[in-house]
Amino acid sequence: MGALILQQAINALTVGSIYALIALGYTMVYGVLRLINFAHSELFTAGAFIGLGLAGALGIAGHPTGGLLVGLITFVLVGLAGVSVEIVAYRPLRGTSRLAPMLSALGMAVVIQNAVMLIGGRRPMIYPSFLPSGVIDLYGAIVSYKQITIFVVAVVLMVGLELFVNRTNLGVRIRAVAENAETASLVGINPNMAISLIFFIGPGLGAVAGILYSSFYGVATFTMGFVIGMKAFTAAILGGIGSIPGAVLGGFLLGAIETFGTAWMPVLTGGVIGTEYRDIFAFSVLVLILLFRPAGLLGEHVSEETRVYKSDF
Repeated sequence: MGALILQQAINALTVGSIYALIALGYTMVYGVLRLINFAHSELFTAGAFIGLGLAGALGIAGHPTGGLLVGLITFVLVGLAGVSVEIVAYRPLRGTSRLAPMLSALGMAVVIQNAVMLIGGRRPMIYPSFLPSGVIDLYGAIVSYKQITIFVVAVVLMVGLELFVNRTNLGVRIRAVAENAETASLVGINPNMAISLIFFIGPGLGAVAGILYSSFYGVATFTMGFVIGMKAFTAAILGGIGSIPGAVLGGFLLGAIETFGTAWMPVLTGGVIGTEYRDIFAFSVLVLILLFRPAGLLGEHVSEETRVYKSDF
């Protein structure tokens, strides 16, 4: 029993790492613009396909040592795509009703998904692994080097983001714009620069998550971003959307809920509910958190001035 629980905890950390990386993109954009970037999930998919294309072009498909190079280039390319999405689809709609940017986000999600389909094809793509192979036995639980790599990469990126936001001049500018963009502009901060920066970092992290996800499961499809994106969105809400620590906490908690629920529900229900119902746990959490604690576990600290200013978005 102890080995089984440990095994599921390891699986939960792996899945939660990917959810947390994607959730950071949602929470960063919402923290500044009070906008749900529905195109973010499709940029996650685009990252996986771009990484696959780069690996083929550079001749390093399936080589773990080439994964770092592919990840860095994909981060930059998808980050630039995220900035382009903000300039084209969101920036012209600032100051309008909340509905217009949301519809624009949904439209961009459809556009990106269909672009990936036209370029990558409709059929699932066999994905080469950029993660090291091999396993170790940990008190009866099997831990793969792939799982360790995913967790380590995710933690490094999340810690790096937290340090960037709280310890650098650019991070201070982002937090100032998130607090009140109008006041920030009066002291010489360019809100457009700060907003473009979060649209660069968030999709970049999502692209890395796309590579890690596809490398781990060995497949990529042009529709995979929808369900994974909804789960990451749920993680952001669970932890407290707008909060970077909340997104990380929500990602790992959702990974644990989904993993342990999938493992134990067939046993508790006598097989009536099988593993094919794993998605029900994430979306049940979404409904419950919206009903009973819409601010999330860590909540969101928003000043009254910010609340009034952001109400026009």
